[in-house]
Formats: sequence, C-alpha cells, structure tokens
Amino acid sequence: MDTYQQALSAGEPGELVIMGPEFKADAHRQYARLRAEGPIHPAQFFPGITGWVVVDYDLAREALTHPALLKDPQPAVEMLEAAGFLGHKRGTGFGGQMLEADPPEHTRLRRLVSGAFSPKRSAELEPRVTQIANELIDAMPPSGELDLVEAFTAPLPVAVIAELLGIPEAHHQDFRRWTTLAFQVSHPEYAAAVASLHTFLRELVEDKRRTPGDDLMSALVAARDEDDGRLSQEELAGTAALLVIAGHETTVNLLGNAVLALLRHPDQLRLLRDDPGLLPNAVEEFLRYDTSVERTTNRYAAEDLELGGVRIPRGGIVTVALASAGRDALLPDGGDPDTLDITRPAVRHLSFGHGIHHCLGAPLARLEARVALHTLLTRVPHLELAVPADSLAWFPSGMVRGVLSLPVRYRTG
Repeated sequence: MDTYQQALSAGEPGELVIMGPEFKADAHRQYARLRAEGPIHPAQFFPGITGWVVVDYDLAREALTHPALLKDPQPAVEMLEAAGFLGHKRGTGFGGQMLEADPPEHTRLRRLVSGAFSPKRSAELEPRVTQIANELIDAMPPSGELDLVEAFTAPLPVAVIAELLGIPEAHHQDFRRWTTLAFQVSHPEYAAAVASLHTFLRELVEDKRRTPGDDLMSALVAARDEDDGRLSQEELAGTAALLVIAGHETTVNLLGNAVLALLRHPDQLRLLRDDPGLLPNAVEEFLRYDTSVERTTNRYAAEDLELGGVRIPRGGIVTVALASAGRDALLPDGGDPDTLDITRPAVRHLSFGHGIHHCLGAPLARLEARVALHTLLTRVPHLELAVPADSLAWFPSGMVRGVLSLPVRYRTG
C-alpha cells in the first residue's frame, strides 16, 4: 500500500496532486489553489512515488527542521525500489553526499567543503565573476537576437563553479548539458547524461590525484586519501557530483528567472536601472518571487507523525514546495505576494532552504546574481523578450524551476 493509499485509509481527505509537466507549466497558479485548500497535500512526484507536498510558508519551516523527517530513505525503500527510483541512482556517483545525509555524516561532509563557500571566500571571487560577465557580453554581437540562457545566464555560473573545482574549460559545455539533464529524471537522455557525468567526474578525480592543483576538487581528493578516512570513495564522488550540479544549475535558473521577471515588469526594470543600489534587495525578491528550486529533495518519516494536521505514516515522503512558500499570502509588509516589488522590505523566503540543509552555496549564488544582473543592465541598455512570455518552455520535471531558453532582442552600449 503506497503512502497516498495509507493516508486515505487513515481518513485523510484530498485529491492526489500529480506534479508532472502540466503542473509545472502552471506551477504558481496551481500552488495558489493548493494553499487556499490547506497547507499540505497528498501528491505524486513521479510515477509510482507518492507522498505529501507542503505549500505553506510556516509549515514549510517546520517540515525543514522536523526531527523525524530525515534524508535516509530506508523507511520508504520498498516503494522507491518498486518505482525504480533507487535503481537508477545506484552506480551514478550521486550517493554519499550531504544533501541526502543526516547527522553525523551530514555534519562531517558539510564541514569539509564549507570553507570554500563562506561569505568571505565568495566575496573574494567578485572581481573574477565581474570579469567573466563582461567577457560574455563582449562576445555578443552589438545588437540582434539571441538566447540569453545560452549566451549569458548559463555560461557565467558554469565558468565560476568550474574554476572553483578545477574543471578544464574544454569540458564546460559537456558538463553543462549533462547537469541540465540530471535534473530531469523523466527525460529520455537522463540515464545517459548521468552516466557520462559520473565517468567525467571519476576521470577528473584521478587527474587531480595525479596532478593536484589549487582548487576544491584537489582538496577533496586529498581529504579522501588521508589515513583518517574522512571521505570515502563514494562520498568523494557524491560530493563532487553535488557541487557540480547544485553549484551552478540553480544559479543558472536564478539568473534566468530574474531577467524574465524584469522583462515582464518594465517598471521594476527601469527602477533597477536607475538605482543599482537596489540590487541586493532585488535579488532577495527574485528568490522569493520565482525561485530556481521549486521544491526540495525528499524527506522520509522515520516514525508516524503529524504535520499540518495530517497524519504521515512511517516511510511517508514529504517534500516542501519552496516556490509556493515564497508566494505565501502572509508577507511582513502586507503586500501582494504575486506582485514583483524589488523595494519590498524584509523579504522572507526559503529558496535556500532552512535548518541544517540550508544551501551551502547561498553566498556565492547571491554574489553571482548581483554581479551578473548589474553587468547585464549596465552593458545592455536595450533588452526585451523576442517571443511571447507564455510561449517559453520551462523545465518539465524535477525540483528545478527555470526556462530552458530565453530568446531576447538586445543592444549593447
């Protein structure tokens, strides 16, 4: 009996929410409907995998720190294996990483890489991020039409994380394609992309072992090879995969969503062009308004529990809709949550998570967003959508929210 059937037998009402391509294409309206009906709902995340999705801000904070909602999938292993979900992850190199670990393993793994993503270390990268942003705009023709994702919002985070990890430039385009597909479990090329990425990372690890450099991947290899066994081979591969994928794909979509939001709200675009000092606050509003991480990875009930008045049995899967929490009606300023307002004070959101799994790369993502948007708005005085906004294609599955391409008309200055 799956978790949804268990909920029904326990007397929990509610329609099963199918979180497929149709839902994602209209996500914000769908989440608004769900919030009006209640804070938590039974849902199907992938065929054969059901659980609950939290859509309310306050309940989301509770779920993200609930002591009985863990990352260990063992209580739900029967359902996951039946759906083939565990099978496609075995051998990919995505196991043994902090995003799917609980303390004390999570604490140890996070400590090994936390220094590289500290606010101080991120701030030191600003000159290089600025240089990359300017080089990308220099490479554009003076005017015309192009896909801004391909030309700017994707290659900038790719270059930053690749340099941080010591990935050669010749491989940037390949691993960008592989990581994009790695967020789309239902994509027909998903398995091949994950396998290619795993092979690439394994070869990169061996290269760093033979010829270490002044980069994070070399430091991780050194930690793996030390006698105290702080990092197993599986943990090394899993951590490398996490940093490559989560370290840039979410920022790619943060930038794309932010630019799209500005192009759809010309008044906000003019305001930001006139007053670049609003950028730090604007980045927080972009994160709230249209986050690049639509929902969290799974959490599993280690015991029977109650969440938002709903009984969750042991083994029940819970995920938090971060995109919905950002549009919660209870904003501190009393404003309309569906309105983009880059001057909004005390912006609250959960786009980087909450609790022990709060995004390690948040300082770097904020820096990249601020620098990239400032450079783009300064160097490109004319920028507009080249297609109707409702014709844009979004990620059709998985936890990421973002447009696959962003055709624009522009003129540099």
